[in-house]
Amino acid sequence: MEDYDKKYHKSRFYWFWRTIILWIGSSLGFLLIAYLSVGLTLDSWESAFVAAGIVGILNALLWPILSRILLPFMIFTVGIGSLLINGALIWFATGFVEGVTIDGAALILAPIGMAAISTLLAGIITIDDDAAWYRAIRKNVKKFDKKNIKDKPGVVFMEIDGLAKNILLEAVEKGYMPTLKRWLDDGVHVLSGWETDLSSQTGASQAGILHGNNEDIVAFRWVEKENNNKFMVSTGLSDAPIVEERISDGNGLLSMNGASRSNLFSGDAEDVIFTFSKMKNLGKFYNRAWRYVFSNSSNFSRIISLFLYDCILDYKSQLMHAIKNINPRIKRGIIYPFVRAGANVFLREITTLALIGDVLKGHVDVAYVTYLGYDEIAHHSGTRDKDSFDALRSIDKQFHRVEMASLLAHRKYKLVIHSDHGQTNGATFKQRYDLTLEELVRGLLPAEALIFADMSPTTGDHFGVAFTAPGDRVKGYFRDKTEDVNEYIQKYNVKPKEVTQLDANVNVLASGNLGMVYLTDHTERLNYEQLIQIYPDLMPGLAQHPGIGFILVNSEKHGPLVIGNKGTYYLKDDTIEGENPLLNFGPNAADHIRRTNSFRYTPDVLVMSMYDPVSNEVAAFEELVGSHGGIGGEQSYPFISHPKDWEIKNDLIGAEKVYQLFKSEIEKTIQ
Repeated sequence: MEDYDKKYHKSRFYWFWRTIILWIGSSLGFLLIAYLSVGLTLDSWESAFVAAGIVGILNALLWPILSRILLPFMIFTVGIGSLLINGALIWFATGFVEGVTIDGAALILAPIGMAAISTLLAGIITIDDDAAWYRAIRKNVKKFDKKNIKDKPGVVFMEIDGLAKNILLEAVEKGYMPTLKRWLDDGVHVLSGWETDLSSQTGASQAGILHGNNEDIVAFRWVEKENNNKFMVSTGLSDAPIVEERISDGNGLLSMNGASRSNLFSGDAEDVIFTFSKMKNLGKFYNRAWRYVFSNSSNFSRIISLFLYDCILDYKSQLMHAIKNINPRIKRGIIYPFVRAGANVFLREITTLALIGDVLKGHVDVAYVTYLGYDEIAHHSGTRDKDSFDALRSIDKQFHRVEMASLLAHRKYKLVIHSDHGQTNGATFKQRYDLTLEELVRGLLPAEALIFADMSPTTGDHFGVAFTAPGDRVKGYFRDKTEDVNEYIQKYNVKPKEVTQLDANVNVLASGNLGMVYLTDHTERLNYEQLIQIYPDLMPGLAQHPGIGFILVNSEKHGPLVIGNKGTYYLKDDTIEGENPLLNFGPNAADHIRRTNSFRYTPDVLVMSMYDPVSNEVAAFEELVGSHGGIGGEQSYPFISHPKDWEIKNDLIGAEKVYQLFKSEIEKTIQ
């Protein structure tokens, strides 16, 4: 292990010039906001320089006090409050400088502009960012008392959402992940692979890893016939708590004094931040782990500036993909870059700062965090696109920063890097065959069938709804309050009523290249014999389509059947008639499908797209370039990079097995 004190030792001369450069950056930020004419006026650049210096002094003196007193305000405004406090300090500082006034939008834009220019300038002149992080961590660790710190090390799990083992190895080899490469090369860590369950998506995998139980989680979204055809979504703010209640026995991975950060489920931790199953509980949202996030006055402004820069990067990426005619590709649109930046920057930075605070304080025994950026970007740019590898480079920096905190903290922590599933690339089903799964099913059913379909990309798997839902609710509220009767009548566009999920008697859903057909007029799952009688075209029409790899139905006579275009696999006794429809889907495909067939909410007809082992591509039923949710290719093969003294078997099968081994190693480590 490197000598960090020696590596990051910098002379006072270095820190003096770094301060001057950041001061200049803040001054340029003042000038930029003044140029935009949004409420800041300056009579000269000298005034900007002096005002920036006074703001720096006020922040150094007052921020430690204000951040403690006003922490709840900053937390419940998700950081916006810190910008307002920054703005107030700037307003106060301008009172000491003639020729400077500030009001309106500039009170928020000024701290963002100052942070943006400072961050950009620091990058251009290659200021050692790691040295600054190291110095800040070393300074903050002195604030924490050594008393009551356990002798035993703690454990930190850092999950990279959606990264397959093969792609991880490529990223390491190409130099995108130097921290992880160093750990592996030095023998500090050992790399193992594992295989997901059939539904290779976060809902099933995190349920298994964090709670040791992913029973009945058939896909990202599903229908529960027994519950009046209730439509469930893994990341639904109302559904995730229901799912956790079903799978939790109180003995989750984080039940032993654990902390959950940016996860789907809590692992039975009481200490949670951005954990979907707990997000409706505002009492859980206030957490003193946020203190480190707001320990520096520029932290949140820096995050916002990085957020906006990431949006620009995606607009650039969309343009370059079009110019270079990179295929497969999908239309991302104007709004998507903000969702991407939310996952790739906002949650990443918040998560790392909160985690470093946990490590420095030393009271948490087990922490589990998820980094979402790679998965979000790979869905839209491709699993091996430069955008995706750049996201891995940024995530690797977070590992380095947490490592520094672990080395400096009063209590040591063992670090584990792993993923919950992979992704498989490929042109979508619609791009290949010019129709959606919904349209294919519609053509195979009677004309009177009322079909509700959800083929929307499962970006909710990546917490996009956390950014869009609040805005949608606010927008709807003001529209309802301000729109008068005449305006409503004139603007309303009369169109045929769409079939809702409640009206429908057929539900067609997608989870990557896994499709589901629920026939909801029938309270029980229909079997093969019933389907032949009621919907005779459905099974042959699906199985014979070139974009379908196989379908799964249950037979009263034969048990579960996997039916392909040229053959049938009888799962009950492992016999095959004709060609094996599971030939290209991995050696454990039959076992995975057998288990899924036993689930309570398995659809009447489960549909899997084709998988081409030569091109390593699937045809997602959602409009996503990289996809996961079914089986076929790298989506089923994530990884675990763990301390060398941990006994983790290679090629584990199923998320529940990962939980069992993680739980065993945690107990040996912290007890």
